[in-house]
Amino acid sequence: MGSFLDKPKTDKYNEHGEGNGLRFGVGSMQGWRCEMEDAHYAKTGLGGRLDDWSYFAVFDGHAGVKVSEHCAKNLLECIVQTEEFKQDDIVKGIRTGFLKLDEMMRDLPELASGADKSGTTAVCAFISAEDIFIANCGDSRAVLCRNGVPIFTTMDHKPVLPGEKERIQNAGGSVVIQRVNGSLAVSRALGDYEYKNIKDLGQCEQLVSPEPEIFHHNREQADNFLVLACDGVWDVMNNEDVCSFIYSRLKITNNLEEVANQVIDTCLHKGSRDNMSIIIIVFPGGPGPSQEAIQAETELEAHLEKAIKEIIDSTPGLDYENLLQRLYDEHIPGLPPGGGLLSKCRFIAKIFKQHYPHLAEVTCEVGCM
Repeated sequence: MGSFLDKPKTDKYNEHGEGNGLRFGVGSMQGWRCEMEDAHYAKTGLGGRLDDWSYFAVFDGHAGVKVSEHCAKNLLECIVQTEEFKQDDIVKGIRTGFLKLDEMMRDLPELASGADKSGTTAVCAFISAEDIFIANCGDSRAVLCRNGVPIFTTMDHKPVLPGEKERIQNAGGSVVIQRVNGSLAVSRALGDYEYKNIKDLGQCEQLVSPEPEIFHHNREQADNFLVLACDGVWDVMNNEDVCSFIYSRLKITNNLEEVANQVIDTCLHKGSRDNMSIIIIVFPGGPGPSQEAIQAETELEAHLEKAIKEIIDSTPGLDYENLLQRLYDEHIPGLPPGGGLLSKCRFIAKIFKQHYPHLAEVTCEVGCM
């Protein structure tokens, strides 16, 4: 749970799709962690009477991947098969589905025996022609961007929050170093059954609760996109940064896999040490490529390349880390909003290696992905 690699694994898993007027792109990366414990699910068109509905979810596992993978495969079905969901009580259906899945997983052999102690956060969204339903359990997060700014975000379920802390203490636990009993950094999660064994308390009154918070929004023409991401992203980029960065990238490319990869690469360079997964769901009101934005990006990269050449030529033997510092000092204009210079590290590293291959040996591992 807390161990790291000597250098990050930067290979990406990607997928994309479209349907029901939506486009989506997925990007995930193991990063510095010794294992990849994230999982996700994305589908437009759920079939039958739900064919005009779409579902997206990100699961950030901890202490193993068993629970996150199981939830990715089964949460949707658990929700849509509830009587409440079938009767169009979507909010109650989602809540019942979460709680039902958490109870059912107790019977999985590895979890029942205690051999596997894994758990996972979950953030998911159901989107219809008129509505957006978002459910969150843990510290993965959903952010809705409208008119270029975040207009809604879920709340991270941390043990230090007054309501969460009260439940933990009522269950006989404590919050130490901002963790449940000094160990778990989230106060709500699926799985984590070692924190859910107090017989006299209900399912949602345990040290760790599987109960999601559920939000409803009416869709509007000004909706740009919805972001679902694990805390490896939010640890280093705030809601405004992520929205403004994605908004600016959508003006340059329609390739949502590439945009997702740029987000998680930027987070890696900003210091994220966690697994990272992100789903970007673009609505019809999302921005598209514009010649003006593409031209501005071309000019930025030309400016960067010129600055790199001048810095290296004036300082023979300069390594990559010091090159970045010198570029910071240059105050390069026109950098991507929300991402800044670190969002261009992949480009900077490429130019560095193209023009100065003899210095590539001293280029940092993270910079030269």
